[in-house]
Amino acid sequence: MEQFWQQVVVPAFDGLRYSTLTSYTWAHPRVLLLLAAVPLLFLLREALAQRRRRKLGVAFVRGQARSHWSSLLRFVPDFVLALSLMMGLLALARPQRTDERVEQSGRGIDIVLAVDVSASMELQDFQPNRLGAAKRMAQAFVRGRRGDRIGVVAFAGDAYSVLPLTTDYELLTEELKGLRLGLIPTDGTAIGTALGVATNRLRNSPGRSRVCILLSDGENTAGSLDPLTAAQLAHAFGLKLYTIGLGKDGTVPYGRDEQGRPRFVETRLDETTMRQIAEAGAGQFFRATDNSALQRVFAQIDQLEKTEVKLTRYRNTHDYYRFYLYWCLGLWLLWLGLKNTFMVSAMED
Repeated sequence: MEQFWQQVVVPAFDGLRYSTLTSYTWAHPRVLLLLAAVPLLFLLREALAQRRRRKLGVAFVRGQARSHWSSLLRFVPDFVLALSLMMGLLALARPQRTDERVEQSGRGIDIVLAVDVSASMELQDFQPNRLGAAKRMAQAFVRGRRGDRIGVVAFAGDAYSVLPLTTDYELLTEELKGLRLGLIPTDGTAIGTALGVATNRLRNSPGRSRVCILLSDGENTAGSLDPLTAAQLAHAFGLKLYTIGLGKDGTVPYGRDEQGRPRFVETRLDETTMRQIAEAGAGQFFRATDNSALQRVFAQIDQLEKTEVKLTRYRNTHDYYRFYLYWCLGLWLLWLGLKNTFMVSAMED
């Protein structure tokens, strides 16, 4: 008996559960709007019947006419007919479920974004500051990629791998958003060390192309690895290096003093070293002095490093209208049977 219940009875009613109905996609969802009209049809029929029905006045003595539960049975045929109509409407709306399979042909590019988080990235020749602009453009770059694995390295006086290579772009965006000044306690600009960490991440990756994009606003002032040596080592492992120099040379705004007046500091980018790194890594050097220039730089890199990945989608759609059609026909036959019982008045039918 328990086996019959599990194999026959439970599946027969499973399609009537709310969770099952909401799991479908409907080929004709507007048909579902007619479900609300089914009760209205019976109310309209009752109203018209009341107007046509002849009434005979009969006097009863109070207390002699009593109601009985069996009087409710006259509503059973109408209830069964309403369910049959509703099941028919569900069948007409064509409930479906679609299975989608995605096949990827070709391999994407493996990219590491090495972002400077040293104290000088707080300078405000970019809006809101250099680091804020770099983060925003890097996030836009990530959202525009398809099929590429991307990792993040942060560096100041030292360098750390924030996120390994991944295709989880939502996680990448969150990690880029979380980069902040002071993330690395040791201040300075260890460009060579950052390139070493990026190379370590990319040297054994299976990507069709391996790219490191370095964003910095200063000269190498920390770390034990020379930037040019690190660039030559990266190139030996097959990495392509793009370097982006952030900021203007000269006097730039840097916060406000105790009286609320803007402060200014002198800054300089070691453009020569940044160019040498890009040349050693068979890439390019870009200079960005404001937000729009930085946006153009990322757009240009995006065009230079295009992914050749084809995604083939296979969709298999299953119809479930038969389940509701069978219910509709079964309830309709039940209604026809009930019409020949005491529940229906032959004079009113």
